[in-house]
Amino acid sequence: MTNKKKGDEVTWKSHGQTVHGKVEKKITKRTEESGRTVDASPEEPQYRVRSDKSGRTAVHKPEALDDDG
Repeated sequence: MTNKKKGDEVTWKSHGQTVHGKVEKKITKRTEESGRTVDASPEEPQYRVRSDKSGRTAVHKPEALDDDG
């Protein structure tokens, strides 16, 4: 598992397209983010990312994010 940090440039798949954006936050506890409940923990973190193109946020597990660079 690759550890991401705020500001890292990443890509992810969304509706069959590759989206480019940046990590905004590492989530390590169960919380509400981007309109849904995120069941994260310190052992299984998730990341809030923001699309460069649309400006929308999403939450993804680390394995769904690839380095963009």
